[in-house]
Amino acid sequence: MTQFVAAAFPARRPRRLRKHDFSRRLVRENVLTVDDLIYPVFVLEGENRREAIASMPGIERLSLDLLLQEAAELVALGIPAIALFPVIGQEHKSLDATAAWDDQGLVQRTVRALKAAFPQLGVITDVALDPYTTHGQDGIIDDSGYVLNEVTTRALVKQALSHAVSGADVVAPSDMMDGRIGAIREALESHGFSNTQIMAYSAKYASHYYGPFRDAVGSAANLGKSSKETYQMDPANSDEALHEVGMDIAEGADMVMVKPGMPYLDVVRRVKDQYGVPTFAYQVSGEYAMHMAAIQNGWLKERETILESLICFKRAGADGILTYFAKRVAQWLRQTPA
Repeated sequence: MTQFVAAAFPARRPRRLRKHDFSRRLVRENVLTVDDLIYPVFVLEGENRREAIASMPGIERLSLDLLLQEAAELVALGIPAIALFPVIGQEHKSLDATAAWDDQGLVQRTVRALKAAFPQLGVITDVALDPYTTHGQDGIIDDSGYVLNEVTTRALVKQALSHAVSGADVVAPSDMMDGRIGAIREALESHGFSNTQIMAYSAKYASHYYGPFRDAVGSAANLGKSSKETYQMDPANSDEALHEVGMDIAEGADMVMVKPGMPYLDVVRRVKDQYGVPTFAYQVSGEYAMHMAAIQNGWLKERETILESLICFKRAGADGILTYFAKRVAQWLRQTPA
């Protein structure tokens, strides 16, 4: 950026440009559009089933038939993509998570149905084993409970391939195993899925903001008092995030993600400045829950606060945002752009 010496007051009055709506709009540095939004959705088995998520007011688990109805609304609103998360019954969970790559599994059937009905809607699938493990960890564990890196990576490759075969546009490894992006990219290439994109959860922190999500997918009880600190990142670190992102880009990631979002906007900025790659952030379940609690109590204005929270992601450098507010924001943007 060119350096300059600003004129002194009163020749320079920054408020001059803020006086009128037209001039505020003309000099606005960042704009939020529907193209910035990815809507996370939860799918469960059965028909005509809808389950409220107590810790995420307004968000529901939906059976496939109802999810297809939801997808029709999202397409009509112009939302580019959804992120798909399964609610797996206890009877399908195991120590080795083999249901994760079952061709007739919930995710695989859902992807096929979504792409058949709405080929224009991007479908992003979660590549991680925690919905499928009896212990709630994102990988396969040893006798001490430690998640085994290479063994887990081999399972993740099978899972990612099964998603690609089913028609997923983007596979999104969220497990934080070392080297898994390279292994998945190699497998996709060797099996003819060279155009299947990888959105890597590159800087995923061991955060307490994930609580409502774990309630939503039913992994909280399985995880119990255990943590994911041996593979998810320490919230105190940001240099480490740059190393993780750099590794994933080198291994073949098309897009990278920082998760959670608002508490880690500094990381989003550093990633974008350092690498200049497509960078996404996830406004996670805990962020959604906090906003909704304050909104429902009348402490915050709904539309204004939600839109402000999302423009902050854009200002920090995010190219797109995974947010549970995506549907209502898309409806608002149809009426008046942010």
